[in-house]
Amino acid sequence: MTQPSRMRLTILRGVEFWNDSCALNELKDAVDHGATGATSNPVIVHSAIKLDPAAWTPALDAIIGADETATEDEIAWRLIEEMGRQAAAILAPVHGQTKGRQGFLSMQVSPKFHANAARMVDQGRALAALAPNIAIKVPSTAAGVQAAEELVASGINVNATVSFTVSQAVAVAEAFERGLDRAQKSGADMTQLHPYATLMVGRLDDLLQRVMVRERITIDPGYLGWAGIAVFKRTHGIFKQRGFRSTLLSAAYRHHLHWSQLIGPGVIQTIPYAWWKQFEASDLEVEDTLDRPVNPQIVTALKRHFGDFELAYEERALTPASFASFGASVHTLSQFLGGFQDLLGLVRERMLSPR
Repeated sequence: MTQPSRMRLTILRGVEFWNDSCALNELKDAVDHGATGATSNPVIVHSAIKLDPAAWTPALDAIIGADETATEDEIAWRLIEEMGRQAAAILAPVHGQTKGRQGFLSMQVSPKFHANAARMVDQGRALAALAPNIAIKVPSTAAGVQAAEELVASGINVNATVSFTVSQAVAVAEAFERGLDRAQKSGADMTQLHPYATLMVGRLDDLLQRVMVRERITIDPGYLGWAGIAVFKRTHGIFKQRGFRSTLLSAAYRHHLHWSQLIGPGVIQTIPYAWWKQFEASDLEVEDTLDRPVNPQIVTALKRHFGDFELAYEERALTPASFASFGASVHTLSQFLGGFQDLLGLVRERMLSPR
């Protein structure tokens, strides 16, 4: 009898596996290996187009040709929407088979709107209308938390991203609870509503790495790889204790611990294509690790050396007003804005190319 793959074994342990990309060929392969969802953002979309220019350059040219008066921003969003429709179609059978519990593509609102709840809500509603299995990604800024509640209250699934801290995840979960209560009072089909709270575990590790170099901190470098894991495990415990109805989701993988130490029921792992392929080929044992605490010595050392880790680890250490100014938030929002500018550059080049 053939041994199940490591992704299949991970799923059997209760983890929902998503592909952290909406590149169509990668997503099809991921679904074949048990993936039940996918994510996108400006950086991912730009990379997907560069990965498959044979498919997306003609699509882009057709969008440009259909409206010669459109701006590059309008063209870019029409291209993002077309990619979203096609990726959602790949996941549609999963969505149908699970009666709407799984099979979602997360599409991100413009990073330019990270401080404007009303614009995030308006764009989120428009993106959600592209297909029945689209969840809307909003950043876990003060405005994003507000937008998340409003979208869920109107019956739209939300994936709160740009999140690295216990404070952000709990604030998001509380906003989701308010939104779910409002949706239920308005008669929404609650079987279709199941929002997601993301923790970008690797990006917290990245922040501490930058701080360590900048401030010349001496610490066992292996400890840094446990920072995001420690925050995720602590947050998971809070979610279970308080009965939050949203699902905690891990993202931004940097090494195998971000997979192998977060295995257990009731969470989602959204893993980049190259990483889960590497995990599949490994000889690592798949075990229930989600509820295993991180070595207290590591947590204590990280707290002692990094104020940013203490801010990330302790609940209520950050207020919504400070979410956007947390170091990992600044870096990630800047990268998303840069990724969108890269996409605009690609669109601009095609718009100016002779035909």
